[in-house]
This record gives sequence, C-alpha cells and structure tokens, in this order.
Amino acid sequence: MSKNRREIEALISELSSLKTEGMYLDDFFHTWKKSDDEIDAVFKVAEILRGLRENNISAKVFDSGLGISIFRDNSTRTRFSFASACNMLGLEVQDLDEKLSQIAHGETVRETANMVSFMADVIGIRDDMYIGKGHTYMKTVSEAVQEGYRDGVLEQRPTLVNLQCDIDHPTQAMADMLHVINHFGGVENLKGKKIAMTWAYSPSYGKPLSVPQGIIGLFTRFGMDVVLAHPEGYDVMGDVEDVARENAKKSGGSYKKVSSMEEAFKDADIVYPKSWAPFAVMEERTKLVEEGRFDDLKDLEKRCLENNAKFKNWTCSEELMKTTKDGKALYMHCLPADITGVSCKEGEVDASVFDRYLVPLYKEASYKPYIIAAMIFLSKFKDPSIKLKELLDRGEKRVF
Repeated sequence: MSKNRREIEALISELSSLKTEGMYLDDFFHTWKKSDDEIDAVFKVAEILRGLRENNISAKVFDSGLGISIFRDNSTRTRFSFASACNMLGLEVQDLDEKLSQIAHGETVRETANMVSFMADVIGIRDDMYIGKGHTYMKTVSEAVQEGYRDGVLEQRPTLVNLQCDIDHPTQAMADMLHVINHFGGVENLKGKKIAMTWAYSPSYGKPLSVPQGIIGLFTRFGMDVVLAHPEGYDVMGDVEDVARENAKKSGGSYKKVSSMEEAFKDADIVYPKSWAPFAVMEERTKLVEEGRFDDLKDLEKRCLENNAKFKNWTCSEELMKTTKDGKALYMHCLPADITGVSCKEGEVDASVFDRYLVPLYKEASYKPYIIAAMIFLSKFKDPSIKLKELLDRGEKRVF
C-alpha cells in the first residue's frame, strides 16, 4: 500500500530522533558494525524514498556525479539494484570492467581507486568468492579513496557500499529484513518469530557463505528465534556465529544450530532454504587459486558435487512446508533459486512451492534498490531528515 504525505512525514520525524552522524562519509561493510539506530535509519530512509517514488516525487539530490560499480562475480539483481539506487538519487553509473582496464597491465588497487573516483560519490563492490579476499579488497579501496580525499586529490570522499563480500551481504540481508517487517506489519511484531536459515541441495559448487551469514548476523538483532541448519561439514564462519549469539542475547531472541531441515522447519514462521559451500571448502578453493593450482580446482569441484549429492533430501518440499507455523511460513530466497524440475533436475525448492511464493519473492527483491539508496543517502547528509523533508516539500514531479 502506498504511503501518503502524513505517513512519510511521520517517518521523517522518527528518523530525526535517530543518531546517524557516524554514517556520514562512512562506508557500509557489515550490518553488525552498525548501531541499532543506524540500522533503523537505513530502513526508515528506504521506506521514505519508496514513499516519495510512490507519490511521483523526485528523490534526486545530486545534479551530477558517478556511482562506480565493481562486480568481481556475476550478478543480475544486485547490479540492477545498485544502478537503480544511484539513478534514483541523480548519479550516473559507470561499471569498472577489470579485464578492460589498466588493472590487467599491473595497475594497483590504490591507483585504480583514485583514478575512477575523481567524480564519484559512491563505489559499490561485489567480491564474494574467495575467503579472506573480498572484504580485504574493499578495505583497500576504502583506504585508498580516504587518502585521496585527505591529500586533496579527490574533491569528495566516495562512500563504499558492500554489495556482497566473503563475509556479509548487507544489502540483501537488509532488503530481506525490510520485507519481513512489512510482511508481519511492523518491527514490533518480530519478537519470538522463528526463522529457519537452512542449507539446501544444489547441483552447483562454490556458492558464497555471505547470505546465510548475513541473515544470522542481522535477524538475531530483532528478538527472533533464528535457527541455522546444515549437514555436517557445511559450517559457516565461527566469528559470524559468535555475532549471532551475542545479538540474540542482547535482543532477547535466540540462536541455535541444528543438523536437520525438519527440525529447523518445524513451526517456523519464515523459511530460507539456500545452498552454500562449506567454509573449509571455500578456504581450500582460495588457497588453490592463490597458488595457481587450477587443475586441482577441478578435483575440488568434483569432490564437492559428490558430497552435495549425499544430501539431495535437503530440499524445500510441500511436505516440509506443511510442518511450518500453520503450514503457511513465509518462503524467502535471494534468487536465483535452484528449482526442482525447472532450472535443474533436483534442487533447493519444489516448483510448486516456488510458484506459490512468486509475488512475495518479487516483493522481497524490490526492497534492495531502496536499501542501497538509503545507505548512500545516509553517508552523504549529516542530517538526512532535513534533506528528505526538503525533497517532500519541494514535491518536484519525477514524471511530468
């Protein structure tokens, strides 16, 4: 349902009471590095920006400038979400294709970061495939543009937004959470809700850990009962599990790990069946690439696919869905899902389950451009509520 002016004004008023100064000219790496107020602010700004668009009001706050996108892994939804977010705020997007740039001829990360940032206000990076590499690369880029700004090379300090690294996928996790908040009618209704973040079978290899880690690292902040389920050996990073436990303790929720999909799904309000590679496998994969042992990568993939195949029963079936809360749990996925009989012979989810939740899945994905735009917005304005009120009062039509 579209928001009216009064509802948008109420959100702006609530935003004004939150402490967001720490986000100004800062990057967004991991959700657990942000305060409760800062997380709440991202949600509120995202809702306000969506409300402006629903009311045909322009949210352009930049007259010029670039949003630089660096995708070191394939992407459709996140790539277009980043482009949509930048465009909404008035920035033009420029992709950095490392194969076509001087990086291929030995240009350093620090040099590249400054060379692409002369007119850049934001840099969005996706680098999720190699343990210990993605977040490190993002930090290097961040430090380089900070130095460039400090030394007067750059007129503005570009904000870096993590569009998925080896540790967290904050734009996905926050879009997922905003979907959940709206689905259940408000954040106040989430306490005690059970979410099953479970591994699911996939006939592919090497899917990143950052989605399950992002979910357990964020959803535990809201007093929810978060259950992580996976077969033996498909562990996520222990450090992120520590974050989840600490969050649950503070929020009054709970976090636990179980070894069966059935236990996780039982009486769950939300289910999120998603394949990922074991942490140990991702570590081994990174080491093989570092050492240039590409032939050994083929053997690793073969071993992993054989191991995956032992757990084909880990799938989101109609029978399992019936065991959830009233048989009506909210099914979630970051997409694309491996759909049994559609995109693969056997996969993460039955086609009938996926088809039944198609509209909610599209709604889930629709929050990501607004989440990304909110992260950018909060990094660019010391008092975001004042700027948003200006946009609302100005009321410039997006479409004449």
